Formats: sequence, C-alpha cells, structure tokens
Amino acid sequence: MKNLDKVKQEQEKFRQKLAETVKEGDEEAVAQAFGEFAQGVQESILAEAQEMMQCTDTTVLASRGVRQLTGEETKYYQKAIEAMRSSNPKQALTDMDVVMPKTVIDAVFDDLTDKHPLLDAIGFQNTSGMIEMLVNTGTKQLATWSPLTAEIVKELTGGFKKVNMGLNKLSAFIPVAKAMLDLGPAWLDRYVRTILQEALYLGLEEAIVNGTGKDQPIGMNRQVGDGVTVTGGVYPEKATVPLNSLDPVTYGTLLSGMTITPNGHYRTVESVVMIVNPNDYLTKIMPATTVRTADGTYTRDVFPFPTTVIQSVQVPENRAIIGLADRYFMGVGTGKSGKIEYSDEYHFLEDERVYLVKLYGHGEPLDNNAFVYADISGLKPVVQEVVVNEVKGTVKTKEQA
Repeated sequence: MKNLDKVKQEQEKFRQKLAETVKEGDEEAVAQAFGEFAQGVQESILAEAQEMMQCTDTTVLASRGVRQLTGEETKYYQKAIEAMRSSNPKQALTDMDVVMPKTVIDAVFDDLTDKHPLLDAIGFQNTSGMIEMLVNTGTKQLATWSPLTAEIVKELTGGFKKVNMGLNKLSAFIPVAKAMLDLGPAWLDRYVRTILQEALYLGLEEAIVNGTGKDQPIGMNRQVGDGVTVTGGVYPEKATVPLNSLDPVTYGTLLSGMTITPNGHYRTVESVVMIVNPNDYLTKIMPATTVRTADGTYTRDVFPFPTTVIQSVQVPENRAIIGLADRYFMGVGTGKSGKIEYSDEYHFLEDERVYLVKLYGHGEPLDNNAFVYADISGLKPVVQEVVVNEVKGTVKTKEQA
C-alpha cells in the first residue's frame, strides 16, 4: 500500500503545481510539471511491480490497479513495446498495424468518472474514431397527430445537431523510461492509463466549466444557441444572476428558466447540479444549506429542490454554475489512427523516450437555458429561530433563510 499512497501523493502534488503553472500560462513550466509527475508515477509503478512480479493472482493485481488485459489490448501493448524498443521508434510506430483499442480509453474514462464527480455527472462519451456525432438538443421529440407537412419535419429535425468531434485536440505527452518496457503489457497499460487520466482531467474540467470555444470546448458558463455573437471563436460569458437566498421561492424561480427548451417547449426538471469552488462551498453553500435537527445533530446540503453539490477548483470564487448536467455533452476519443506517436520535442529525463497521444473531441451545453451562472457573493446562511410554546412547554425551531 505504500506505493499506492505514494502515487496518490504524487498526483496531488502534480495537480497543485500544474494548476499554478497553468494559471501563469507558462507552457514550459507545464511540461516540466507534467514530466516530474510522470517520473514519480514511473518510480512508484516500477517499485510496486518488483514487489508483485511473482504474483499471478489476478484479484491481487487488480487491487493494485493492474487490469487483466483483453487479447486485443495485449497484442497492442506488445506491438507498442517492440516499436518503442527499436532503434527508430518513429518509423516503427508509424508502421504498427494495430491501433489503441477503444477499451483502453474506456478504462481511462471509468477511472475519471469514479474519481471526479463532475465528469461522472455530464454526458461524457468515448467517441473514438468518430468524426461527427448527432446529439439531441431538445431533450425529447414528440410525435404529432396531424397531416405530414414540411413544418412538422422541420420542427423534428430542428431538435438535433451535428457535433464535430475533430474540432479540438488534446495532446498528452507520455515519457516512457526503458525500464517500463521490461514490465510487460499489463504494467505499461497501468502507466499509460494513469498519465492519460491526469492529462484528461486537467484539460477537461477547466474546459467544461470555463471553456471559451476557441480551440477548446464551450464551457457551462458561456452563452450558446441562435443569436449569440461569437467573436474570434470565443463565446461570450453568461451574465451572472444574483442568488442571495436558497429559500424555496427564490431557488425555484431561479431554476424555472431551465424548464424551457430552445424551441420554446416545456421540459420536466427533476434535479440539478451546483458546481462551486471548494472555498465557497465551506463559507457560503454549507452555511446556507446546513440545518440542526431536533436531536441536536446537523444535516448539510439541504436544498428545497433535489440538488447535487460538486466542488471544482475551476469555478471562480463567488460564482456557482447551476444546471442540468445531462444537457452538457462531452465527447473525447483517439483519432481514427488511434496510434501513439514518437516525439522528440520534449526530453524530461535521461534514458527515456517521449511519446504523444492525440485525443480529439468537443464539448458544449446543448442549450442556453440548461445552465445558470450565479453570483453567490451575497448568499445568506440559514438562521434557526427558537420559538417557545408556553402552553405545552415545548420548544420548536423554525428555519429562516
């Protein structure tokens, strides 16, 4: 378990350092931080592999994060190891007659959604090899009892749109030490998945929340739909809506706008997500949604409407994104070639080679009413008023927002 703990510590250090370098906009610093993370993961996996080398129990290996590979995955990694060991890896990888199996990316996605609730909540899909994807922009389409006319056909087809999966590219560098190649396909798979998971997490959550739409997905805090003015590929931010109380009337009024579809019809809203900065959660949302029960204990995240709170460092302070998670579409996958490429652009460590995985995809809110960008700077905490019933001698509490 020591090595697993070390991996987690390295990942956390990586996230903190990488977040700082990303804010500074220094690409070289980002690359260096990523290289340091990769080195830490390599050392942990190598040490763990040496301890487990004699173990053939798949259950024990699985508990350490080592998957039992499919035949297609084993063949792919064996071919990749041979190419990476060659004297001319660039040519060898180009000549590879196998591509990264979709199941590898699926495994990465499973790990991501397990650990990052925002990615688990949205419409997150593996679109490997797809150029375009047809998505429903109106939640549901109704059959109509009337003569078949062009207007009906136009209305039905208007509820769908094509999303170009090749619009944006997310590149992940994978520095592979030669010692990693000696461990075999299963351990190389674990290493590749760990690196891809962190690279995807870094790129995805920021884009899902704040993406401008220019060479990246469109964020939840952006305006979309007909009539939106896009300047230089950048979609404008939504205007913030003040949210100073979470009482039923105020909160219900805020959410009511989500019941209108882009074509003007009504839809049922059964639950929403609220995405906030961790600091704002503790200083604003938690005080506003925590009540004391009759037995003296506290219950938190009490909303007048079903709401799942998700903490994300990508959300600016004093802001919250509230909306319909399934109305955000995010598709990511490898390109049609599905190949790892050799790159000599970065050299982080001695005695290793650097490879590049290109992932293509796009994400955007499916309609402009699906998300609200709220200003929670004035959000008031719950105040419980104690009322003494002199007739019965009982004490009651009344919540006030």
